[in-house]
Amino acid sequence: MHPTSLPSRFGIGDFGPGAFRWLDALAEAGQGWWQVLPLGPTGYGDSPYQCFSSLALNPLLISPEELWREGLISARDLEAAELPGGPVDYGRVREAKERLIGVAWQEFSRSRPPKLNANWEQFQQDEAEWLGDYGLFMAIKERFGGCSWLSWPEDLRLRDRFSLAQARRDFQSAITVHQFAQFLAVRQWQAVKQYASSRGVRIIGDMPIFLAEDSVDVWTNPNLFKMTADRRPRVVAGVPPDYFSPTGQRWGNPVYEWSAHQSEGFSWWLQRVRGTIKHVDLIRLDHFRGFVACWEIPAEAATAETGNWMPSPGAELLEVLQRELDGLPLIAEDLGVITPEVDALRQRFHLPGMRILQFAFGGAIERRFLPHNFENPTVVYPGTHDNDTTVGWYHQLSMSERDYFCRYLGCDGSDPAWDLIRAAWSSVAILAVAPVQDLLALGNEGRMNRPGTATGNWRWRMSGRDEDTVWVPRLKELTELYERSGRKEFVAVR
Repeated sequence: MHPTSLPSRFGIGDFGPGAFRWLDALAEAGQGWWQVLPLGPTGYGDSPYQCFSSLALNPLLISPEELWREGLISARDLEAAELPGGPVDYGRVREAKERLIGVAWQEFSRSRPPKLNANWEQFQQDEAEWLGDYGLFMAIKERFGGCSWLSWPEDLRLRDRFSLAQARRDFQSAITVHQFAQFLAVRQWQAVKQYASSRGVRIIGDMPIFLAEDSVDVWTNPNLFKMTADRRPRVVAGVPPDYFSPTGQRWGNPVYEWSAHQSEGFSWWLQRVRGTIKHVDLIRLDHFRGFVACWEIPAEAATAETGNWMPSPGAELLEVLQRELDGLPLIAEDLGVITPEVDALRQRFHLPGMRILQFAFGGAIERRFLPHNFENPTVVYPGTHDNDTTVGWYHQLSMSERDYFCRYLGCDGSDPAWDLIRAAWSSVAILAVAPVQDLLALGNEGRMNRPGTATGNWRWRMSGRDEDTVWVPRLKELTELYERSGRKEFVAVR
């Protein structure tokens, strides 16, 4: 469950009281892990997989209640920021949160509380490697109405040093506010993470393999991506046609210039992984298949039908990460069309892969997802944020698929979400993770994302009512029954 889905009074889940109550529920149910989506500032379509920065956190997740508790906003400000419940309305939330951050900065600038001020100064020193460029990027973007950096005036798009120096002077106030928002977000999330640790819960984060085209990373490091001289992508990423899409998926993300990363000793990747691991305990490495080869699509192509598999130096990269990080705190998202080379890379570095139980029974059925075929190390899920909820999925199955589902699991199909949760918890997988929507046995009204659609996603939220935690005793019983204590060490990452 992503933090945006937590209940709150402010139109979106955040790093405030709802997060702490959620961790209490996990601990009560005997769970040891909470998996989230990428925590970065979202761009086009509000997707956490299209972030403006690989290192920043999303300011929309800043808790107004925590700002009030620290004396940075008034009770009147808090009341004015309240928004209706229900799905996230990102436009309204963004407007309200930006206003609150501005008020908080004004109050902080006026009062300069000694402890908070010392923490702010330390934060600027500790995060200087990326914070300056991020603040500048967001301030310029704000100046031009939020448009992509590829549409900025040429001198700023090409990073003319005199123009950048002028922009730093002209936009200094806005730059500082964006940096202060990062200070607030990181401060609040670290408090959540520390509380999680105190309750025996660790955090599984998520790292997309590719970055958004409209990101500070691509703007500041164009040499690390396959770009033209005027900073336009030559090729973009995606996947070729398959069962799910006859034209493939054209994601549109810039593709890495791997030779440049190799020549720099993968320093950008080290910075990225180190920055991510500050905020989580374990990282789900999205699209692991891309570390063997990436599907490159000509930038001018409208679909992913025209493209080529181009090799990636995944083994070399993982060797560097393993040596510099003293281990690999990674889960490999090895879904889709997986070749023997991809399996060999994952096994060489002893990374756990993923198994999705829905894929064993409906649609493009793959037998490797049946529990009796699991090979460890693996992490099992009934479904993920990209799938329909299990109840919604089950109702779309054919009669023969439902029949196999019931015969295999020894059930009558009246409670399919918990049938798959039981199958996951009783399996030999070293880790089992369930979407909260399945714990609540929701239908497709609880779906988080529909791949291939650009709008209307990432909006689902819990209600904030008592039924949000009705699953706690049931999951605790399964966890104890199958001796699946979440507090055991996850040894596969070292």
